[in-house]
Amino acid sequence: MTTLTDPPKESFRLSMLINDTRYRSLTFQAIAAVLLALAIWYLGNNLIQNLRAAGLNISLSFLGDPAGYDINQRLVEYDSQSTHARAALVGILNTLLVAFLACITATVFGVIAGVLRLSNNWLVSKLMAFYVEIFRNIPVLIWIIIIFTIMTAALPGPRAFRGDNATSSMLFDLFAFTNRGIYIPRPVFESGFFAATSLNWVLVLAVLAGSWFATRRVNAAATVKQEQTGQRPNTLWTVLAIWFVPFAALMFLMGLTFDVPALKGFNFAGGIKIGGPLIALWFALSIYTGAFIAENVRAGIQAVSKGQTEAASALGLRPNRVMNLVVLPQALRVIIPPLISQYLNITKNSSLAIAVGYADITATLGGITLNQTGRAIECVLLLMLFYLTASLLISMAMNVYNASVKLKER
Repeated sequence: MTTLTDPPKESFRLSMLINDTRYRSLTFQAIAAVLLALAIWYLGNNLIQNLRAAGLNISLSFLGDPAGYDINQRLVEYDSQSTHARAALVGILNTLLVAFLACITATVFGVIAGVLRLSNNWLVSKLMAFYVEIFRNIPVLIWIIIIFTIMTAALPGPRAFRGDNATSSMLFDLFAFTNRGIYIPRPVFESGFFAATSLNWVLVLAVLAGSWFATRRVNAAATVKQEQTGQRPNTLWTVLAIWFVPFAALMFLMGLTFDVPALKGFNFAGGIKIGGPLIALWFALSIYTGAFIAENVRAGIQAVSKGQTEAASALGLRPNRVMNLVVLPQALRVIIPPLISQYLNITKNSSLAIAVGYADITATLGGITLNQTGRAIECVLLLMLFYLTASLLISMAMNVYNASVKLKER
């Protein structure tokens, strides 16, 4: 009887790193990694030696020096005696603000235009096609300048609101639209029923969580009734009441008042000023990127099989319900990946804000601070680090959402 045994294992030899396909790819990757590390070390060492020869050194100590310049649009306290680090923080917040607002409005414009472009109404579809082709084929910088110029030329100055001879008036005595920006009421919480700030946040989060839970219960009850009767009840007003009534009551108990803008001297005082550069940049990025998102939405809708639409219509669903419940949820799997790129483009295109004087991170850290301190390398490296971090965070968040809506295979 013959006994079968495993063949003896071959001993490892250095030649196997090249000749053996099991190790060859790893060998080439290791060589490439070493060469890349050496190249980075050479360039970095060369940079340090050249800076040392010129009497310069890389240091971030300048961030603690007084900035010496003012910033009109800001979300945190800042004055000319604040540090360059504080000025950079103001620029970062301004960049994130315009990017967040533009992402939301561009998505709204894109979804509406993408859906209407597939409309059976010839005039509506052609108008949306005209919007897409016009706005996406002209550089966004030109749109920023055009919108800013129209705002400063068409809207009245603050003096037009003064006295009995005023040629303009505030909207509902609350909002003022001027060529310097838009002034809106500012919410102010007085020392009222709830005084502790931490308690205020806890109550607000509790109200929002309760509204979310109640909304899910209402939608679940509507789904049960739809399964029993075949018709889904309208829950819009109920959901709106669940969200807004408790929140409005909580704001009243917390002593919510509004600081209304008023004309004092040569300008408006009080309220919140939304500067003209912010509005121009926000609107230009929205309509420009919205044209690209519209094409993504149109492609996603057309990627859904017509049989899905026909089957939903055969069940008696109205066209708007078919679009909201059947087509768009399936189209998201095609829309989301290119949508991530559009959000990244909005964030990076916000650096064009310097064209209209909006103080984003490029204008503060990469502009005034760089010119005042002469620390070009440090400022540019910090600027690159910010945009890299912001882009990676946006990609990570959108990829997580994309993974939640993608088709789950068995």
